[in-house]
Amino acid sequence: MERVRERQRRGEQGGGGRGGRGGRGINRGGGHAGGRGRGRGRQEGAQRGPNLTNEIRATLVDHVVNHGLTLREAGLRVQPNLNRYTVASVIRTFRLENRIEGQERQGGRPPMFTEQQEREIVNMVLANNAITLNQLQANIVNNHAIFNDIHQVSTSTLARILKKKHIQMKQLYRVPFERNSERVKQLRHDYAERVLQMDGEEIQHEFIYVDEAGFNLTRTRRRGRNIIGHRAIVNVPGQRGGNTVFLDCLHTKIKSSTLLAKPYTQEAKHQPIFAQL
Repeated sequence: MERVRERQRRGEQGGGGRGGRGGRGINRGGGHAGGRGRGRGRQEGAQRGPNLTNEIRATLVDHVVNHGLTLREAGLRVQPNLNRYTVASVIRTFRLENRIEGQERQGGRPPMFTEQQEREIVNMVLANNAITLNQLQANIVNNHAIFNDIHQVSTSTLARILKKKHIQMKQLYRVPFERNSERVKQLRHDYAERVLQMDGEEIQHEFIYVDEAGFNLTRTRRRGRNIIGHRAIVNVPGQRGGNTVFLDCLHTKIKSSTLLAKPYTQEAKHQPIFAQL
């Protein structure tokens, strides 16, 4: 009697199966219940086979067919290392179908962008690292030369293409351009000449300067995109933000003024903003 109770107790601790081994149980990896793995779909933890390039396939065929290496030795000669079953599949395809290249994509929806259009999207990002997905979307829809067959595209599709091209979101690195270049020196010279000219006129003018150190009018974007391993940069003036020097010239007798803006980032010309106050 004691032996029967001991066996029952062991069976309960072991899961209640035959011989205390726990029975078939439930398969947590997906598929058919009972651990048989007959269910549809990819089981949890299962991995796809290696995506072999045509160069690797040609190397495997050369090692096995021309040099007489075994399947295991040929799999260890390439990077990443392949098992002999994968090498056997490549050799079998070569001997039966007389081809090395892998089969092209079959079935399903064709890709939205061609290879040339994807390169153009990458060039847009490389030209402006601070460009957003919405700006990319607008540029693509409005570009009827290269993207003439694209009428709408989602930002998630653009993000997926950039990820495929190894372009990731990263922090923008602001690089100041050369403030002492010849163009900037000429701008300063013209600015001083204009002020001296107005100061020497018969009718006196009164100059009002607003923030001589640079007035920041721009909302800076702190995140950008670029290829993995390269910084996402944006060119800014020598000081922080978008610096613009304002000059308000007031005549002492006429109640009118002209507000002139001279950004460092534009050509050597004064741009009138308000003609009259």
